[in-house]
Order: sequence, then C-alpha cells, then structure tokens
Amino acid sequence: MSTQPKRNRRSFVRNGLLSAATVSALPNPFSASSDKATAGAQTLPPRKTSLDKHRNLFNGDTCVYFYNPELWQPEDFSLKTVVNPRTGKMNPKPTVVGGPFQAKAIHRYVDLLADNGIDTFVINANANRAWYPSKKFPSVLDGYQRGNRDFFRGHAICQGITEPEAVEEFLDNFTLFMNRYQDLIDAGVDWLAETSKACRRRKISPWVSIRMNDMHGSRNPEGSFFNHPLYKQKEMRLQRAYYGLQNTHDRQGFNYEKPEVRAMMFEQIREVVEDYDFEGLELDWWRQPLCCEPGASAQTLAVMNDWFRQIRALTQRRAKKTGKPYPLGMRIPGALDQLKAIGVDVVTLCQEGTLDFVIPAGFWATTWDMPHDEFRKRLGDRVTIYGSVDDGANSLPTQNESGTVRERMRYIGASPEIERANAAGKLAMGAQGIEWFNFFCTDQGRLPGIRADYTALRDIDKLSFLRGKPKHYCFGTAGAFFNPTPFELPAQLPASIGPFAQRPFQLAMCAEPADQNLELMVQVVLKAGDKPGYMPVSVNGCWPNLTSESTEKLLMPCGSLTHHTKDHVGYNYRFPVSLVADGWNKIVVENQSKETITVAAIEIAVQAKTG
Repeated sequence: MSTQPKRNRRSFVRNGLLSAATVSALPNPFSASSDKATAGAQTLPPRKTSLDKHRNLFNGDTCVYFYNPELWQPEDFSLKTVVNPRTGKMNPKPTVVGGPFQAKAIHRYVDLLADNGIDTFVINANANRAWYPSKKFPSVLDGYQRGNRDFFRGHAICQGITEPEAVEEFLDNFTLFMNRYQDLIDAGVDWLAETSKACRRRKISPWVSIRMNDMHGSRNPEGSFFNHPLYKQKEMRLQRAYYGLQNTHDRQGFNYEKPEVRAMMFEQIREVVEDYDFEGLELDWWRQPLCCEPGASAQTLAVMNDWFRQIRALTQRRAKKTGKPYPLGMRIPGALDQLKAIGVDVVTLCQEGTLDFVIPAGFWATTWDMPHDEFRKRLGDRVTIYGSVDDGANSLPTQNESGTVRERMRYIGASPEIERANAAGKLAMGAQGIEWFNFFCTDQGRLPGIRADYTALRDIDKLSFLRGKPKHYCFGTAGAFFNPTPFELPAQLPASIGPFAQRPFQLAMCAEPADQNLELMVQVVLKAGDKPGYMPVSVNGCWPNLTSESTEKLLMPCGSLTHHTKDHVGYNYRFPVSLVADGWNKIVVENQSKETITVAAIEIAVQAKTG
C-alpha cells in the first residue's frame, strides 16, 4: 500500500489582508501549496475604511482592573497570608489586603496598554445588570451596604459552591472584591467614565462592549445579585435553547422575542452610547449565544434585524453629534447558520452595512482554524473582520517540571510565542486586525511563574513584524468547559487513527522567510499508553517523515508550564520551514501499526534550527 499522500498543487498564496478581489480565488482548505507566500508577495490592497486605525484591540471585562489591585495599585494593596476575622484562623491562601481602590489603578492599566501598542480599548460595561453606577439601568450594587455579606450569598450556587463552609469562604473573598467597586462609588468615581478619560489621555480609542445574554447568575435567577429584575420572570427567559445533557440553567437566557427584553437592552445600550464618551460599540454574542428560541422564523428574523438597525441609527446619531465615526459590530461564534437559527442574522446585517465589524471567536479557548476566508465570502467586502486571540490555548493539560503547578489549560498571555502564532494564522487568513480577549486572566489566577506579558502585544497585528519570529501553534481540542456546542467550531482533536490509516488536520499559519535559519518542529501528542510503532507525519504534501524523538516536554514553555502530564507523550518531527504557507496548512498523521492510536494534540513550533 502506498503511503505517499495525494498531492494537489492548487496554490493558495495569501499575504496581508484579503480583499474582495482575492477571495473568489481561494482554494480548498485541504489543498497543498507549492507557491509559498513570502513577506514580499503582493496582493490587492484592502478597501480603506474608518476602521483601518483600529487594528490592535484589547477587550477588558467589567472586572479587568479589580482582579489584581496589587499589580496596578501596589502601594496600597498586597498579597498576604492573614488571619480571617470570621474564623480567627489563618487563611489557607494569600489574600489581597489594603485599599481603598482608586482611579489611579485604572489609569495605570490603560498606560500599560498604550505603552504596548494597543490602539483601541473595548471595555465591557455589563453582565446581566450594569456593572457601573448607572443612572438609568439597574446596577449590580444597587441596595448594597458595605460589609453586607448576605447581599452576595445567593450567588454562591452560581459559582458551583454549596457546602456551608465553602459558601462562607466565598463570601469572605467576594465581599472584599466587590468592596473595591464600592470604594470608587464612595469616592464619586464612575469607573466606566474613568476608562474613557484614561484612554483619551493616552490617545487610545475607547469602545464599549455590551454582553447580550450574560449567564453568570443563571443557576439562581431569583436569588443572585447579578440578575436584572426582568430576568427573574420566567416568561422572559428562553425555554427551548438547551438539549441533551447541556446545563439547562446556562441556556435559559433572555428571550429577545419578547418586546420587554428588547426595550430593556436598548435602554442599556442607549445609556453607554449617549451618556458616555465612547466611539465604538461591540455587541458580545459569545456572552452568551442566546437570543430567540431556536428555529427562528422569518418574522422573528425581521423583528431582530429591525432592532439591530435601531441600534445602528443610535450609533449614527452619536457619530453625527461628535463628528467622529462610531462603528458598530459583534463578537460572535464562528457559526453563522446557528446564529441565524436563534435570530442573529449576521450575514444580512453585514451585507446591508448595518454592522461595520465582526469578531469571530471561541468561547474561552482560542480558535486555531477559524475560516476567516469563508467569512469574507459570505459577509462581503463592506465589513471589517477581526481575529480574536483568546487566553486559552486548548484543553491539553500541562505542568511545570516538578508537577507542583498543573493546569488543564495554558493561559497564552504568558507565552509570546503562542500569541504570535495565533495572531499570525488569523492575519494570514485575512483578518484585518486582532482583538485580545480574557488576556488579563493570565494574571487573575496568581499561579507561580505565570504572568501576562503585555510587551508581546506591540505590533502583533502586523504580519511583516511576525514573520521570522519564534512561534508556537496549537490545535483546538474538545473539552466540555471550553467547547459549548453547537456554537463552538467542532474540534479536530483528540482523534483516533486506526491501524494502517491516516488523518488530515488543517491549521492557519503564516509563511516564514527562508534566510533566517529557522526550522519547523511538529509535535504529535499521544496518550501515554499508546505504542505508535511507525507514525509518519507530512506537512503540505511533503514525503512522510518517519523520524521522531519522544519527549515529556512541551515545544515551548508557557510561563512555568514546561511539560506534559503523565497522561501524554510527545513525538517531535523536524521539517524545513519553507513548507509553511500563508493560510491553510495540512498536517497528515499516519498510523503504520496494528493498534489504534489516539492523537490528543498536535503542536507546531517555528524556531531557530538546532543541530
């Protein structure tokens, strides 16, 4: 039996930003490439838009400053192991102590973003309620008295906390956390307004993001302080958005078929657009992708499209008043048809010009195979398409060398190489900029040896800068927490390969210069008990490589995470970097043995040649 893969010599040279003229010629994603793109390759320039100056976006949630005050206000906060005043015993983990929280922490965080090349700060203003001190909309701390632990008690179950002592520990920490917001309220500081003020000072464009169906309080609709009064009415919530063993509570979001829900959300949006100094609006449909009951009718789609057009008119009135563009867009799953099935008709809204931008993304783990080329075909050339770099690499468990730090997911904010690879693949596929999402979560966990590297954000929206830099590509992997169906892209891994069989996998990458002494390293990660025998690997139609080295190490560290856990073993294969093409790249793994193997992950490094 021949083991040589079939070759398809259709070229898929892509460089820089795809224009409408180049999209129609894009080939099959699994085709091999003989015409390798280089940094000097030419394509037609993209259509100029008002969004051209918005290429390096940073999305911060409502807690972005408040998670780590010891980092942004170190003279007033510190991490200490202290006596718990409730129990009289030492807390088992370090606690953030100090205060009060002040506006200077906000300005320092924005300074950090500006110093590292962020041109647009997209700040999230809400969850189910407003998280800023709204004058027109129910706010998350309405009715709170400082120190009233019971105000937050109903939210413990929403965090999966039910044991009595665990609930009390949750309240110990959460009350301290929410008091930082109260510190600003007591000082007369609106942190949302302060964000735009800090951005203006540093000449960063301030945008605002609205979560369209946040589910953080869904396990206790009536009792969690997160929830808007309208959400507590069962008839205002979805009843048919869940199936199988999906968590029923997390799918019972607001039902936008209800005029009361649309009116409520429009008032939330109106306030941040009209009363705050922002100049762009993102509607976040990944928090959550819940809108109308599945199987939305043509009438429902028409109602929703008209509602989105009203929001467009709102932003246009603001633009006319300020004399500046006010782009409107959506952060969405990469599942256009499923979104339409719940009432969000992205294709129509883009083609008619209601939306200025879209950001296709993953829920928590970042995507490595988002079909930006297909998005361009379907959405047209009027809309700007961003690539989303989310903080989770994939669900491959990793650890430090000693095993004292073990994580079920790498926070890629701690790895400039993984950040570069993820951004490069998306830009090579035609993304017109990058949005960073959950980047700050790398700091939030306070894990030994793991900190977000903000310096890696600079110039990462430019392919010309990324070419030739070390990179660490990963593949998305399936996992219950990281891959909410049906909206997440179906994961290619893990995958079983039967005896004498082969499997193709596709990944978005960028081509590399041939004169910088680089090589390509492919690591195939198997279950520890698998005995692969001969396991040939090929890249973009090259002759299969049978030579590998087994290893417990990751290709590149992610902070202190350097090794696989005992459950997995990596097999490293070397290839010439000239095999890599701009856009889709195909990796084929063969199993030339009598036993089935399970490929848990595939990871790829662009690195300096060794040996």
